[in-house]
Amino acid sequence: MKFKIKKISGDASFREFFRVKKNSKTSVLILAKKDKFKNLITYSTVNKILNSNRILAPRLISNNYKKNIIEITDFGNTSFLEMVRHKKNKIKYYKKLIDIIIKIQKIRLKKNYFLNDRKIRLPNYNLRTLNNEITLFFDWYMKYISKKKINIKFKNLLKKELNNIFQKIFYRSEFFVHRDFHASNVMCYKKKFALIDSQDAVIGYPLYDVASLIDDVRIKLPSNLQSKILNYYMNKCDLKPFDKIKIKTDFEILSVQRNLRILGVFARLYKRDNKHNYLKYLPYTWKLIERRIKSPTFKSLNILIKKIS
Repeated sequence: MKFKIKKISGDASFREFFRVKKNSKTSVLILAKKDKFKNLITYSTVNKILNSNRILAPRLISNNYKKNIIEITDFGNTSFLEMVRHKKNKIKYYKKLIDIIIKIQKIRLKKNYFLNDRKIRLPNYNLRTLNNEITLFFDWYMKYISKKKINIKFKNLLKKELNNIFQKIFYRSEFFVHRDFHASNVMCYKKKFALIDSQDAVIGYPLYDVASLIDDVRIKLPSNLQSKILNYYMNKCDLKPFDKIKIKTDFEILSVQRNLRILGVFARLYKRDNKHNYLKYLPYTWKLIERRIKSPTFKSLNILIKKIS
């Protein structure tokens, strides 16, 4: 059998991707250089969970875990990001992704999963995780990118205020969460949407994926469209007790936390990994943060952020 292998563009991880063409069929090889268990075994397991719940995700075709390679379904090159940016009626397509998020949230997970005798257990995403991730903002963005240097006293004050805000999250951390649900991680495949990059899936907060999608730093959406998408989620979800104000507050808190972390992640990609391309997202990431901290929940944080943004 004749086949061709061609390297294709990857993501921000330490993985490499190759498209394999066998006659008229194609598949994708993933080579994991680091975090092999998460990037290969956990990834394959989460995809299996999604597919078993009728959510399209890559299927495992073959594996060679000893050589750090798996072969998965090829969903082509067209991401949701590339498709939707040219559409006038964007809300129509975002509603379909919100439907997928709600479907994910309804999945009831087992305590443990097994793949080739390897035990996989999704981690809990909780208050401690939220606070730990914020260190990326201080250690990478503030240290290497920000033009305003801050002292230890101010840094601790900001951390304390963020922790106070995180504790206000109302809905419990007990839902299946993709954790990187943004426009580039959804592929358009045969008139359907397929999820990729699910290796970071956790048991976490229900509004996290919603915030990832709506406040995606890679695509600039007007605030009125963002509100319409969030309202659609509110009208379709079955969170109990249902409270629109609490849903909106959780959304805002998780959006701010995620995008502060992203500032740190992108600064690290630039400084440590020499990936300059990520710097272009920083101004809009700040704009999203500033858009969310206008509500009363962030009154004290707003004052602190203005000193460094």
